[in-house]
Amino acid sequence: MKPVKARITQGLQIGSEVKTCDNSGAKLLKILNVREVKTRHGSRAGVGIGTLIQASVKKGSPDMRKKVVFAVIVRQKKPYRRLNGQRICFEDNAAVVLKDDKGNPKGTMIKGPVAKEACDRWPGIAKIASIIV
Repeated sequence: MKPVKARITQGLQIGSEVKTCDNSGAKLLKILNVREVKTRHGSRAGVGIGTLIQASVKKGSPDMRKKVVFAVIVRQKKPYRRLNGQRICFEDNAAVVLKDDKGNPKGTMIKGPVAKEACDRWPGIAKIASIIV
């Protein structure tokens, strides 16, 4: 997993509900755990763009519901700063469901824009993204 070339503000937290923007069958995810993030002892990790999470499917197709899946955050409402000084924010929070923790997406298309930082870190998501911002 490559480092992100931006100062990502952690806009979500454990317990937040996030919409999905792919055609994997899941519609709404609840964040359960943050993977591959180190924190101070006793504190919970924040979630930002490009972060790998474990989430529970709250709404979606009957075969996807009540399953724990891996996902990557591709959009967040909270503004974050890029190295050139731009501040980027999106209209909603969104995630893409993965087959495994290696970064292979479960769906075949992504609806809406995807942050450039998420595409740099996860090339499998960049392949199926329609718009990269």
